[in-house]
Amino acid sequence: MRTSSMNDVSVNRENTPESAPQAVTSSSTSSPEFSAASQPSYARTLFFGSQGLRPGWGFACYVLAFWLLRRLTDSWVTAWVHGSPRMSLRVSEALFEFAGLVAAAVPAVILMRVEKRPWAAYGLPLRRAFGKVFWLGALWGFLGISVLIFSLYGLHDFTFGPIVLHGARVMKFAAYWAVMFLLVGLFEEFLFRGYTQFTLTRGIGFWPAAIILSTSFGLVHLGNEGELWTGALAAASIALFFCLTLRRTGSLWFAVGFHAAWDWGESFFYSVPDSGLPAPGHLLNSSLHGAVWLTGGSVGPEGSVLCFVVIALFWIGFDRVYPMNIA
Repeated sequence: MRTSSMNDVSVNRENTPESAPQAVTSSSTSSPEFSAASQPSYARTLFFGSQGLRPGWGFACYVLAFWLLRRLTDSWVTAWVHGSPRMSLRVSEALFEFAGLVAAAVPAVILMRVEKRPWAAYGLPLRRAFGKVFWLGALWGFLGISVLIFSLYGLHDFTFGPIVLHGARVMKFAAYWAVMFLLVGLFEEFLFRGYTQFTLTRGIGFWPAAIILSTSFGLVHLGNEGELWTGALAAASIALFFCLTLRRTGSLWFAVGFHAAWDWGESFFYSVPDSGLPAPGHLLNSSLHGAVWLTGGSVGPEGSVLCFVVIALFWIGFDRVYPMNIA
């Protein structure tokens, strides 16, 4: 074929010299192009789209990497604790929470490089760490648990009791639980509303992703000793509220502050069970008494029907006070 085309061109050159260049150009443009060689490979098309790593693959990789790394870090901490007989239970608990935070953050850092995105995209911009939004969240969190506790107190279903810590022990345990619940807030908020929320949002939208992850957050709480379905449902409801704060503030810092302050107020300051878990080293010898549906029973105040009322009020209040991004 190519030989035949070149002969035709030679004949045309003898008869019409001016038309020869046009004949060569026509022959060149009509030749086939091997487009497959210039297109992305099938594997790259399967895993990557126009916005980088496809959401489904990113989410799956993150969950698998977190699960593997969490098992590894837990084994390290367990070995460290067993090899340090003088280590207190409180320090070991904090180490496990820190290990969880590491297991949640490291896969996101790796995927951040793969996806070529800034760390701030996943909800914890470092430039806003412990800034105004964080402290607003802490204020709202402590106010929220206080409203719940004083509502139970007004209904004669909660008794403060005497103070059981004195002197330097008050500050010691107050500081310990503040650090502990800050780690809990960072770990749980980033795990359920950091990379996972960002990635699922890319695939199915913000609120569908929020519902799936908030439901998972509630179900995870059923693994706590003393937890009931009412407490798990309340945890899922609070998680949805945290998604609203993420949507309005553009970061997780409000939710981290709220989460840490709520848990600190519940476990240490008011000294009641938190999602079924009582905290040693609490401030008061307080007690809940009355109907389980009202007090929360073994769950603590989070299992109370009043908790849903408080969450609803905070949802409405936050929507009114912060209709726009408050970054």
